[in-house]
Amino acid sequence: ARTFNAHVRNFADFLVYEFSTSLGGQQVNKCIERLNDLIWKYNVVTLDRLILSLVLRSHEGNEAQVCFFIIQLLLLKPSEFRNRVNDFVKENSPEHWVFQDWHNSRHMTFHGKYPEKLYFEGLQEYAVPNATSTHQYLPIYFGNVCLRFLPVFDMVIHRFIELPPVSKSLEMLLDHLGGLYKFHARPITYLYYTLHYYERRLYDRPSLKLKLVSAITGALRDVRPSGWCLTETFLNQLSRPEEEWLPDETYYYKLMARFVNAMDPNQKSPTVTFDWRFNEFPNKASHALYVTCVEMMALPVPPDVVGNALIDLVVKCCPLKDRGSIMSWINALGLILTALPESYSNVLNDRILDTLVNNELLQAHPAKPHTTPLSPFLVYGFNQPYLSHCEMTCGFVIALAHSVWHHCSIGQLSPLTTFIRTSVKQVVKREEQFLFLCHLIGPFLQRFQLERTRCMFDLVVDLYEMLLNADGSSPCLNYMDSIIDFLYHIKYMFVGDELKTELERIIGSMRPVLKEKLRFIIHIPKHE
Repeated sequence: ARTFNAHVRNFADFLVYEFSTSLGGQQVNKCIERLNDLIWKYNVVTLDRLILSLVLRSHEGNEAQVCFFIIQLLLLKPSEFRNRVNDFVKENSPEHWVFQDWHNSRHMTFHGKYPEKLYFEGLQEYAVPNATSTHQYLPIYFGNVCLRFLPVFDMVIHRFIELPPVSKSLEMLLDHLGGLYKFHARPITYLYYTLHYYERRLYDRPSLKLKLVSAITGALRDVRPSGWCLTETFLNQLSRPEEEWLPDETYYYKLMARFVNAMDPNQKSPTVTFDWRFNEFPNKASHALYVTCVEMMALPVPPDVVGNALIDLVVKCCPLKDRGSIMSWINALGLILTALPESYSNVLNDRILDTLVNNELLQAHPAKPHTTPLSPFLVYGFNQPYLSHCEMTCGFVIALAHSVWHHCSIGQLSPLTTFIRTSVKQVVKREEQFLFLCHLIGPFLQRFQLERTRCMFDLVVDLYEMLLNADGSSPCLNYMDSIIDFLYHIKYMFVGDELKTELERIIGSMRPVLKEKLRFIIHIPKHE
């Protein structure tokens, strides 16, 4: 098998070279006819193996386009494979176990109409007519060329996405062969990871995104109930791709509400209930998360617009429409922004920066004017102000950030240190800003200690440097004792004396009263 695979790879390289140097026209047609005979008449090599070899070759530039041109011709120009795909999709169902006598009535009927020769059986028939084979083969209990080609088709789509000039060819392949995704074991998972991984490459190709989503979900139209994946509004847009569409607040609200209800065990979910034993997802909440993310990534709008719309929905719309379940909405937003590509969740960093320079934070006043400023420890909280109907944007931002960072993997959370150092540190000049930041990152120090100790050390050093900035810019620190308690908590719970050298330099530049209270962190005698 290894030798045969090497021969197939060499043959694939030869095909690319031959087509690159050919004059086109009749020569190309003859080459495709001979290839078609090798595959379907003489059974020298199977279609899925040859296409896989062509897809995995490391061609670039013009040779890559020629390679994809060969793939397109092999799949679409001859009728043998297209006929097999059309008949198999029309006559079969992915839930084969629900049929009586499926093996004889469906499986063997298909193989009787389109027999598959094994191990050069076809070549032997034409080389030695009327010869009987001495080899005895086991019967084919399951599978055929259509099902074997399906994982190869996954890679074909990815390779075509990587080369923008062949986008139209990919759309043609999806039109003719997209029905095969009716039998894909994990169609939504594949669609999710494709849109997620190629988010940047598909950024300026919204029509291709819509085509990809339409082909894969549309293939399951006959075997899935209505509303199992995409919302009705999005389906209407798929039927009219030429019309320009900008989703509004109502659309985002219905999409998020469907996901929130799917996670709530006390509410009847609008998503369809499946037999989860035979589904690609283990439960309705996981299914709702994936289909929601797929729909959001397929929207023909920039990622930052989608991210800001979701945050505005929770901050502004949810308190008016569904105030009693705000925690469920915040949790849902955290799950969605974590599952979407980084370009969608980066808007949260922008919201944090905007909040740091907002007058609402610097003045520590509630939404309604009061003569006495509120305590930052009340303003930066969420539950009590929200229950009192005096919630503030800064409290919402902290709650949203905690939700997103809680659901993040450590790989997604680690860039927080870079964001603090490059963007936040230059902004923090006031005591209120420093307290806001402590509320923001304090709950995640323990996780950094367990999973990324170096990141925790960097965050602690940045905290001290920002405290130094606030100390130099403020005439007095009104909450000095609370800040000192927090810093001592960090020392004795997380860092110990690991940062003694760095902190000696920073604390030595602070005002005397603050330096005196922090002397036990770096073990400075009182008389010094």
